[in-house]
Amino acid sequence: MTILEAVKTRHVVRNYIDKPISIEIIGLLNARISENNKNYDLAIQLVVNDESAFTTVTKLIRAKGIKNYLILAGNDTPDLDEKLGYSGADLMLYAQTLGLNTWWVGDTFNRKTINKVAKGEKVIGIIAVGYGVSQGVPHKTKNPNEVSLYINKAPEWFKNGVSAALFSPTAYNKQKFMIKGSEYKVSLICTNGVFSGVELGLLKYHFEVGAGKKNFEWV
Repeated sequence: MTILEAVKTRHVVRNYIDKPISIEIIGLLNARISENNKNYDLAIQLVVNDESAFTTVTKLIRAKGIKNYLILAGNDTPDLDEKLGYSGADLMLYAQTLGLNTWWVGDTFNRKTINKVAKGEKVIGIIAVGYGVSQGVPHKTKNPNEVSLYINKAPEWFKNGVSAALFSPTAYNKQKFMIKGSEYKVSLICTNGVFSGVELGLLKYHFEVGAGKKNFEWV
């Protein structure tokens, strides 16, 4: 499975079966994490075989069987949220290519517990990872015309980028963003409050996968 295929097949999965991730796959995930940490000066880490990421209440009513997760952390810089959103998207989709399922969690995790083991100054969320009870279901999306605008006739790469961006997770699935294009220049604006920085990174990654980075530049 390619990353582009993973964009279309990855869905939110909150319930997981009791199946350990193999040492080989853990090694592949850690290598990808190290690459992102090095490239973007982050402190993302993988925690395995640990059930303390969520409170008892959350486990009872919202999520079950989560024993593995990524801690999304780094030094508290102005662009930290965007960098973690971008790298988190890469790691979720890479995990999908390895046969794993994921769930981006921005606010319902056990922050006190996670902060104790996090290596960075600031934690913005976690990503549950493992083998899902199901593959999840597609989330409802807006029409491309509601979230994008291209001056003159939009080229295929732009349309493909917007389509991929609509697969990206956004807080409460609000999809409050606008992608604008003109010739080979593209801009992206997110207006979802405190989640805007993270969503900017998530959406940029998805758009790049769909459009092809060689076809445009961000402005």
